Amino acid sequence: MKNKIVLWSCFILMSLSSFSQSISSSPYSLYGVGSLYDSDFGYLPSIGSSGIALPSDTFINNLNPASLGFMYQNHFLFDIGGKAIATTYQSGSRSEKRNNFQFSHLAFAFPVTKNSGFSVSMRPYSSSVFKISNLKLPIADSQEYYYVTAQGSGGLNNLDFSYGYKFGKKLTLGATATVLFGNTVDERSFLISNSITTINKKTNYSGVRATLGTQYKIDSTFTVGTTFKVPTRVKASKIQSVTSIADEVQSSIETDQASDTDDYYMPLEIGFGVSKRFKNNLNLTLDYEKSLWGDTKQSDLYGDFVNQDRFALGFTYSSKKNARKYWDRVGYAAGINYDTGYLEVDSQRVKNASFSVGLNLPIDNTFSSLNVSYSYGQKGRIADDLIKENYHKISLNLSLDGIWFVKRKIE
Repeated sequence: MKNKIVLWSCFILMSLSSFSQSISSSPYSLYGVGSLYDSDFGYLPSIGSSGIALPSDTFINNLNPASLGFMYQNHFLFDIGGKAIATTYQSGSRSEKRNNFQFSHLAFAFPVTKNSGFSVSMRPYSSSVFKISNLKLPIADSQEYYYVTAQGSGGLNNLDFSYGYKFGKKLTLGATATVLFGNTVDERSFLISNSITTINKKTNYSGVRATLGTQYKIDSTFTVGTTFKVPTRVKASKIQSVTSIADEVQSSIETDQASDTDDYYMPLEIGFGVSKRFKNNLNLTLDYEKSLWGDTKQSDLYGDFVNQDRFALGFTYSSKKNARKYWDRVGYAAGINYDTGYLEVDSQRVKNASFSVGLNLPIDNTFSSLNVSYSYGQKGRIADDLIKENYHKISLNLSLDGIWFVKRKIE
């Protein structure tokens, strides 16, 4: 047991030390506050990030706060994870490979009463780490082009406080209060004809957001769930320096100038999911989510925010939960995910599609488990100056389940 505690402690410390180093090298990180992260708690990565209708029984389901109403009494849940990603970026003229590691989350949950549960989690919301050289972009209302060289760092973080309550035996309601905070730092150079303008900017963000959720058990094998993420404004302020070089003469336009900047708006997001169990060992999850980014009326220098549709389908299978043989207790999972993207660049959407497989590996004779998953996906396309990403992702999530306030029986 001591060795296990040491092993888990090392895993936790390694993940915490890498929290500030979580990166997404995607070129699409230069849009808005960066590339948005997937929710990767428990075995969700294995089932295409579906699970709006799943309960928080053996892991913390951060997709729906109402799931906390189905927590087991006296159980304390702890979840931590990370992922390694190998990505190939392709454009019409060249290809480049990059590897990185991302911290996924740190979360714990516990029952408050026999009908309710509470959770706290910390996870990245976005990453603005990128490096781009000589990106060719069209000048609006013109046949000419300009070139951008840019690099950035930083991103936003989520601190979530969630509560779920069960009414009777079938209905649960839940709510999440999310605190968003962080900053982005970037340097961008714009080459237009013989003039180069360089902008160094640090932008600080802060805001709060609410999420509401429901789950309803139609019967012991069929559950439906809904989520409602309230639109909100994330306040922004910046410190900026601007220099320009024209005809070999450098001039300073701004020097560490503090000022307000455009705030970041998060849209109304509505989700619906179902979970169906067959013969006690096969489970199906299906989710649909609509994000009304178009209603935020915001755009980026290089593109526009548009309404997004996301579809996710997942399957899990376990032969025998109480079997003596270890591999009879292992869970198997697979899933697919497709979204239409929330960015439109040069009238082309940045779509994303992926599939995943995974294993749920129980830890000895406990309720705890290690979730391992592999995903392959594609984002964007090679056309109209867009960049296509082909990525391989391995996720490791440790879900620990401890039982509190139960006396051990001595035989």
